[in-house]
Amino acid sequence: MDLILTNIGSLVTNAGHGKKPVPGPHMGEIGLIHQGAVSVKEGKIMEVGSEKAVMQCATSTTKVVDMQGKLVLPGFVDPHTHLVYAGHRAHEWSLKQQGIPYLEILKQGGGILNTVEQTRAAGKAALKEQTAKRLRSMLQTGITTVEIKSGYGLNTETELLQLEIVDELRREQPLDLVATFMGAHATPKEFRDLPAEYVRLIIEEMIPAIAKQGIAEFCDVFCESGVFSPEDSLRILRKGKEVGLLPKIHADELAESGGSSVAAEIRAISADHLLETKDDSMQRMAQAGVIGVCLPATSFNLGKGTYARARQMMRYGMAIALSTDANPGSSPTENMQFVLTLACLYLKLTPAEALMAATLNAAHAIGRGQEVGSIEAGKWADFVVMDAPSIEYLPYHFAMNHVDQVYKKGIRVV
Repeated sequence: MDLILTNIGSLVTNAGHGKKPVPGPHMGEIGLIHQGAVSVKEGKIMEVGSEKAVMQCATSTTKVVDMQGKLVLPGFVDPHTHLVYAGHRAHEWSLKQQGIPYLEILKQGGGILNTVEQTRAAGKAALKEQTAKRLRSMLQTGITTVEIKSGYGLNTETELLQLEIVDELRREQPLDLVATFMGAHATPKEFRDLPAEYVRLIIEEMIPAIAKQGIAEFCDVFCESGVFSPEDSLRILRKGKEVGLLPKIHADELAESGGSSVAAEIRAISADHLLETKDDSMQRMAQAGVIGVCLPATSFNLGKGTYARARQMMRYGMAIALSTDANPGSSPTENMQFVLTLACLYLKLTPAEALMAATLNAAHAIGRGQEVGSIEAGKWADFVVMDAPSIEYLPYHFAMNHVDQVYKKGIRVV
């Protein structure tokens, strides 16, 4: 063995769930081991169990690290972010405080379109450095795998540039990055009066260009009234699927948009937001195996008091994941630990369910459930060591960074 972590007070393994996302009724089954140990060889987990059993694998060259009774859990996986952008939108925050709806801000050239303008003008070097800074913040708070969407270019050149930056950063820093094409994030100003032409551009030019370069795994659409209709969303996602981009969808965030029905029809890997989703749509998504990605930090920041009905989705058998939704407008945060608190308070998840949603189910929501999200033999050795006495302490002692150490593929990076 290269490395053994010993004297772990509480070890969250998430083990024993096979190769599928963990459905609602079983999300609290996190495989907690007290006074456990983990061995690592060549970046992969080899053994998990009692300290006595695992230490039998030690040799004279094994590095043994005493966790001093701390809490160890799988590295957080963030399955929904918009990290490649320039500038900020702090000035719009006061408009929201005055009760001006997001779609009205968007019509005035704010919101996503504001960030598009800044992102197009920034240049590659500035965009890359700002994104790298946000990734460093995520790593410091225990996130080890991140999905990143394009969508602040809204033209072929800048959409490709955003994804190229993700591809470069994948090789240059420790977090694993997963890229999603989201040219269907909004209709840009130059197509304001020609939205159908913009949809055509996405389908006929952008998606083929993304596929040719091979720099994205997923295709996402913002299905919402005043943005992209269910019909156009389905056309875009089908085209993406034709060229190998797996479908994801922003659904039912501001109103019941039909996005959750699209998710069920196309069997999207995930449907995200789901604040206004009705019961029949939840049932259809559960039957289609769609993972519900909940973004409580977005609801919190918008201040509307509306949160996804996660427990109802869980009753129907949906697997629930959590994400920061890190973006410059509705959720300018990179802290998954705070998301755990919000999930427990407002989605009514237990601390164990919230951890499952932020690790293993989140990994499945971006096609990484066979590699990360649990601490079991054969997976990458991605661990977060928390200076906390129990899993309940993390959401209880909120708005704090409890990280003591972070290991990525067996290497301590924090």
